Order: sequence, then structure tokens, then C-alpha cells
Amino acid sequence: MLFCKEWALPTLYSYNSCKGMLQLDADGKNGRRKLIQIIEKLALEALEGSEIELVDIAYKTTKGRLHIVVFIDKPEGITLDDCEGVSRSLEDLLDIEDPIKSEYTLEVSSPGVERVLKREKDFRRFVGYHVKIRTYEKVNGRKNFAGLLKNFSEGIIQLQTEEGDIYNINLKDIASTNLWFK
Repeated sequence: MLFCKEWALPTLYSYNSCKGMLQLDADGKNGRRKLIQIIEKLALEALEGSEIELVDIAYKTTKGRLHIVVFIDKPEGITLDDCEGVSRSLEDLLDIEDPIKSEYTLEVSSPGVERVLKREKDFRRFVGYHVKIRTYEKVNGRKNFAGLLKNFSEGIIQLQTEEGDIYNINLKDIASTNLWFK
């Protein structure tokens, strides 16, 4: 198998597979969900025994080519060496499992200043930070919120907007949450 490697931004390591080996379903969501599950399992395996945590996995298809981004973090922050090490480990596991038949690009990156919050531990960790929240359905007449994450307890996020309004939003009602760099 021929591999192309390239360097990108300071906390990003990118790997281009010039050839891959397992076609995803063209049925959209089911294929996406299955691919994310496979990559998540392999990424967790690659991170095993390290203090690095898996934050998120994202991907898009551009002109028929997959672009997979694995976001990682650790308490003192991620370095380029961390990204490169995780990328190499994950590349090896992807080569063994061979879950992708088409060409793809793999990036391993820090989550950035506007990182995604998904897990309960993320919300507990970032109490006192500004966030942007989008809900699946309207909560008190709106779906988009921005403000201070005041508290998180028993699956309920307490958010104070810039106007001083307090919203209690159930974690299960949240479509997406990101830190908000003001």
C-alpha cells in the first residue's frame, strides 16, 4: 500500500491514504454512523494507555474523497508530537482493519478554542466558560443559545445569556454545543 503524508498546522497531523480498502454504504446516515463507530473504536485503541482523550470525530466527503478528522486533547494541551503519534498509531490500525475502500485523508488535531462539548464530563469541566448551544427543538421559543455555562447537574445545563436570562436545558435536547471564544 502506498501512503502519502503531509504536515499541516502546528497542532494538526494529516495523513493521506492514496488507497483504502472497504466501501462505505452510499446510504448516508447509516454509513456515516457505522464509519464513525469503527474509527472511534480504533482511535480509542490507539489512545489506550495514554493520558490523551478522544474529543470528537468528524468527516466530510469532498469530490468523492473522505476527509476524516480525529480531535484529541489532554489536560496540558496537545502538541504536534501528540498528533503525529496518535495519527501513526491510528493509521496502523486502519491499515489492519481496512474499513475504508475509497481514498481518504486522516487528520489528527487539537479541538481548538471552540471545541465541541459532548459528554457529561465535558460540561462539568467547562462550567464557568462561555458556550454556544443549539437544540433539536425549541426551548422557551428558541433553538440557539449563547452565554455562560453556569452549572451542569443531573443532565441539566444551566446557561446564563448576555441579557441575564437563565435557561435550563436538558442534555438530551442538545444537538450541538461548542465553547464560545468571545
